[in-house]
Amino acid sequence: MHFSVRKNEEITPRDRVWLISIMAFVLAMSVFVVLAHNNYFLLGDLNNPNNDDVKYVKSAELLLEGGPLAYNSGTEPSAFIMPGMPLLLAAFIGPFGEQGGIVAFRLFQCLEQAASIYILFLIARRVFGRRVALVSCVIAALYPPDYFSSGVILTESTFRLLCLLLVLVMMIAAENRKLSAYIGVGVLTAAAAYFKPQASLFPAVLLFLWLRERYSLKEIFKYTAVVLGTYLILLCPWWIRNFLTFGHFVLFTDSAGSPFLLGTRIKYGLPPAGFFDAYPQYDPKTIFAGSDSDAVARGLDILRYGFSHHFWTYLHWYTLGKLEGLYIESYYWRPIWPIGRPLMDMLQKVLVCVTLVGLVSALVRERFGRLLPLLLTFAYFTAIYIPFVAFGRYGYPTIVFMLPFTAYALCKVWDLIRHRHTVSGSADEGYTFK
Repeated sequence: MHFSVRKNEEITPRDRVWLISIMAFVLAMSVFVVLAHNNYFLLGDLNNPNNDDVKYVKSAELLLEGGPLAYNSGTEPSAFIMPGMPLLLAAFIGPFGEQGGIVAFRLFQCLEQAASIYILFLIARRVFGRRVALVSCVIAALYPPDYFSSGVILTESTFRLLCLLLVLVMMIAAENRKLSAYIGVGVLTAAAAYFKPQASLFPAVLLFLWLRERYSLKEIFKYTAVVLGTYLILLCPWWIRNFLTFGHFVLFTDSAGSPFLLGTRIKYGLPPAGFFDAYPQYDPKTIFAGSDSDAVARGLDILRYGFSHHFWTYLHWYTLGKLEGLYIESYYWRPIWPIGRPLMDMLQKVLVCVTLVGLVSALVRERFGRLLPLLLTFAYFTAIYIPFVAFGRYGYPTIVFMLPFTAYALCKVWDLIRHRHTVSGSADEGYTFK
């Protein structure tokens, strides 16, 4: 099993024109939306930092003033967040000032959106072929949350591009067995971890690709060491900074609130009635406060009571409820005319339904091994959030890996319609975008 592109699937001049046109459209639309709406996309107040985006800006400005990395801590050093976003923002705010830097950063995210189209094409082409790849890019170009993501000052656009690059490089590495490709996997994993540490274990899915490619144990140990060693070297500056600053080892972040404990909240509510009678040591006002060492214990107590007394409610929450939060609730917090939030929510549900049809169809019709990179990516980033907080912002970077299945379903429907209107000939041979 290989992920390489078949000869008859090599990109043609016509495909190249389509791909460049789609990327140009995405870039132009992103730039227009960003410049036309400007600070409409701010979630907080720059003069009174009260949301993640404006806090990132203030953290970047403090770094530029020679201060420490701080977040929710005034001017005191903090390990509340990973440093990727403040450092990236500082690179734009430094030469252009606050307002100019924010605009420049948004324009940079527009470039990231266009680049994501190209990487998506390369991944989908390796899995399904050029036709599905191009349709995937068309769907991505018409996906409104991407334009919202271009304007908002959060980590999602950068993290998504890094994940796309990581999946592509992993596919190439698994196939070609080149040391440089595995170094690239380690570099991209570390880069992604500097924005979202949950990406750190993602290269573990390489094991499944290695088994499919029949790697020897020697090769598995060798390339594991290369990826892990590269990752550790690149994360060392963060660990050294934290040890020198706080006097103890901080793996990633040391923030208030436990994601596991907060993940037990069903629709942001308190534990069910009767919990505080069964566990009088807890107070409704403080049950979810703080980040002390017993946060996991509190979460386990809530789950123990919830599954014992409200089994179906909690089973639903930790299955369909978390999936709904990740993929049905769209990452579209500032609607862009003419697509309002209710319409986007409906479109998101349609997208997921068509994707599921494409997924089932692909599992039945296609070789399972070729689907592994997409399936493993979706499975990993879904599983990593199920025990913790799960909502549309966290699911957004994974949506792009669903689009090839969406495109696959649409192509199969097109083939079926076309077959009914033709007497003979292969559906694949005559496909165009006329």
